[in-house]
Amino acid sequence: MSRNISIPLNRATLVAVCVSLAEPALASSGGGGLPWESPLQQIQQSITGPVAGFIALAAVAIAGAMLIFGGELNDFARRLCYVALVGGVLLGATQIVALFGATGASIGGNHAQAEQETPEPRMTPATAGEGTHG
Repeated sequence: MSRNISIPLNRATLVAVCVSLAEPALASSGGGGLPWESPLQQIQQSITGPVAGFIALAAVAIAGAMLIFGGELNDFARRLCYVALVGGVLLGATQIVALFGATGASIGGNHAQAEQETPEPRMTPATAGEGTHG
């Protein structure tokens, strides 16, 4: 075989072998069996649940009241109020976003808004009046 033909043939064979070996890796699932996924899902459900929303609302109200009506707070108490205020806002962020009607992201799915078609306005010819040219 000539050298001009053997180099591309070797490269094509190498690419075919690499693609055939990569197929099982591309078809594998994206996880699901990792040991830390279940505890993280439980923590996420606990943080985004209704009890967390109530705790966040109470923390914001109490910390805000302490900052407004607390008078002279020392530096530690003021920082503790700020931590409670920020923690309450962070825990209640999902409820705040849901309040404005936003939902989670949907990637790759058909959206109801994208499928709605706006009807074309029908044009009727003017028979009298301005713009009829006749």
